Amino acid sequence: MDITKTIAQLKQEPGFAENVGMVLVHNGVVRGWSRGDGKPVTAVEVKADHAKVEALRQEYERKPGIFRVLIEACEGRLVPGDDLLFIIVAGALREDVKPVLAEVLDRVKDEAVTKSEAKVG
Repeated sequence: MDITKTIAQLKQEPGFAENVGMVLVHNGVVRGWSRGDGKPVTAVEVKADHAKVEALRQEYERKPGIFRVLIEACEGRLVPGDDLLFIIVAGALREDVKPVLAEVLDRVKDEAVTKSEAKVG
């Protein structure tokens, strides 16, 4: 996802200017170390349940004050520094947008994306 281009396109949607006061972006990348044990990671194999990602996107887009939720989950063999997950949440107020980004991020990671790490040693 090209974040700048995607936000520019979002701003062209009818109703954006009237309904959006905040856009938050999550750009998750592959870390070079494991969260579990801190060992170096050479790559991750990622699979996404795109139907579940879309269901979550739709669910959170219906929340009060939310104009649009966009999600792109990358798949395949990814190496440290590669983009892993993009989420954009646009809505009226920070009180609307911040919790939605946090919740949808946690749910996508917990329910719709699986990954296995290739570690050194």
